[in-house]
Amino acid sequence: MAKTAIVFECTHCGAQTPQWHGRCSDCGTWGSLEQTQVGPVESEQHVGITGEGVVPLAEVSLLDAVPTPTGMSELDRVLSGGLVPGSVTVLGGEPGIGKSTMTLQMLGSLAALGHRCLLVCGEESPKQVKLRADRLGVNTAGISVLGATSLAHALDQISAFSPDVVVVDSIQTMAHPDCAGVPGSVAQVAGCAQRLTALAKNSGPAVVMVGHVTKEGSLAGPRVLEHVVDTVLAFEGDRTQSVRLLRAHKHRFGSTHEVGIFSMGTAGLLPLCQPSGSTERGEQPRPGSVIGAVTMGARPVLIEVQALVTPSPAARRMSQGIDAGRLNMIIAILEQHGGVDFAACDVYASVVGGIRVSAPDADLALALALASARRGRSVWAGLAACGELDLVGDVRPTSGSERALAEAQRLGYTKLLGSKSGVGVEDSPVIQIATLRDALRSAGLVGPLAASVS
Repeated sequence: MAKTAIVFECTHCGAQTPQWHGRCSDCGTWGSLEQTQVGPVESEQHVGITGEGVVPLAEVSLLDAVPTPTGMSELDRVLSGGLVPGSVTVLGGEPGIGKSTMTLQMLGSLAALGHRCLLVCGEESPKQVKLRADRLGVNTAGISVLGATSLAHALDQISAFSPDVVVVDSIQTMAHPDCAGVPGSVAQVAGCAQRLTALAKNSGPAVVMVGHVTKEGSLAGPRVLEHVVDTVLAFEGDRTQSVRLLRAHKHRFGSTHEVGIFSMGTAGLLPLCQPSGSTERGEQPRPGSVIGAVTMGARPVLIEVQALVTPSPAARRMSQGIDAGRLNMIIAILEQHGGVDFAACDVYASVVGGIRVSAPDADLALALALASARRGRSVWAGLAACGELDLVGDVRPTSGSERALAEAQRLGYTKLLGSKSGVGVEDSPVIQIATLRDALRSAGLVGPLAASVS
């Protein structure tokens, strides 16, 4: 009988070591080594992709590489048109964010278009899936369900069923007898992902794997999981809010710059076709609130940036929907080039609605919101800002400034702040500014501090 050995495997990169260490010697990740058993598996065979032999690249047909629309407009936007036959996609997100809801609605839309769909559910029973489908109003005609956690059994059923689209929910629950470790371990996740990829490339169905994320927000499992698949999607959002964002961190069939925006409700995920409409333009702005005109992918979006500055000897900095490093940089720029002092003050900043903003075109709106909260003054009514701040206090344009300001004008904002070196909106009230001090002056934030925040 073959003997097994105890090793410690890194959950981040898959490296193995006979002894436990606090830090992985290969990738440098702390606390990532987990105990597992390994041993020779005589029945294991090489898992690979079988091709048709050597062919000239000029003669390769692209007829089978046309994306198939999923019927969900925001998902198709991120996927550059839809799912490509034979592709492998990983959908990651926090628990309860709506991953299973999205895949079930996607299968319902694809089945309504005549595609053979199969859902391999390892976390729920077929009855639970049916209850969710009835609650969401998903048409289950054309959707088949397989409740299994054995990947070997699932692969046999998939081959016999010959579906067009396969969803595996989730990859961490799958286990194959030829792979060492327990379900969810590095070896199991990597081995199952490789076998599903080989199935997709050899047989042609589009495979979607639902994946868990770590507490840091990265995709759980070894890095080989991200390398072996074609597309890595991240489903983000605040579970207490209705807005959900879908981003592509990797996409071999198109751009990774597009962002899908959904609204989660009792009927499931609905596309938020005009996300700017969720930002209400009040008659009188409040201190610490500024409308920012930004771009998400190729789409202009208006967001509301809020800030709160309170006296405190601890001087804490907290942000939600905004990168903490970006917030600290904007505070330093305001202190150095804007004459706004944040010493001995707690600073809180957030984006309303649970939206996470990573583009630098929200810098100007964030700076104005911080200055407004610190000085206890509101910006001018009807104001929207777009621009990137550099370390010398200048306002720079971004690639989407023109579209973002045009969207703000379309929605009725009458006082637009943009970079002087950028391209302004034709026949619009764009106030072109060059420095941060110009922006503070144009927004009506130059003057003494209010008594409440002094």
